[in-house]
Amino acid sequence: MRLLLDTHALLWALGGDPRLGDPVRVVIADPANDVWVSVVSLLEITVKLRIGKLRADVDEVTRALAPAGFRLLDLRPAHLIQMTRLPFYPDHRDPFDHALIAQAIAEDTTFVSDDRNATRYPVRRLACSNPSPDR
Repeated sequence: MRLLLDTHALLWALGGDPRLGDPVRVVIADPANDVWVSVVSLLEITVKLRIGKLRADVDEVTRALAPAGFRLLDLRPAHLIQMTRLPFYPDHRDPFDHALIAQAIAEDTTFVSDDRNATRYPVRRLACSNPSPDR
């Protein structure tokens, strides 16, 4: 299976955050699966760090990718072209989400994310947290 981690899934995986569900943790750790992290996520982390919305060390995150078995995905023109083809929703303007979803589609990967907006787009998605007991 080919997976592209959303930024929060990446941070949860690297940080051992309990919000990352056990089933997804197993899928991510399976060496038979290709797990990708986008440079877009690194940009998102950097921007949110600079504006005070996130506490993280982008250098530390970057250095942790290979030991975790994650591969870095660059942003390419094909991803931007795919981004122009995404449906437009006036209430969802997050450019990081749009770029990650476009990359997941263009690279034929499953997008690992709990972002409910992702379900609005034609992307395969794998929810990354454990289902709540009231669902």
